[in-house]
Amino acid sequence: MEYRKLGTSGLQVSAVGLGTNNFGGRIDEENSVTVIRQALEEGINFIDTANSYGRGVSEERIGKGVKDVRGDVIIATKVANPMGEGPNTRGASRYHIMQQVEGSLRALQTD
Repeated sequence: MEYRKLGTSGLQVSAVGLGTNNFGGRIDEENSVTVIRQALEEGINFIDTANSYGRGVSEERIGKGVKDVRGDVIIATKVANPMGEGPNTRGASRYHIMQQVEGSLRALQTD
């Protein structure tokens, strides 16, 4: 696997990342974890998700799939998508970002 620098962070991420939009929708938990484990075996260390994928289910499945190797995986998640009907349940306000970051960390079983 080829790795590249992630900006000026000092992190090395795989040139190929794992997108997880189907985790929590089309792919069940067992198969989601299988896909994650196979990706890790292939050298992929970058996983892309969002709090809105499966209404948080994608993040939960990622948390289960990487629990034993969490320190070796770079996870990127997004927060601006709508998570409810109210005016503060979407967007890039500080309030919404902080709420969603906390929820994502819980779902991913990480801190």
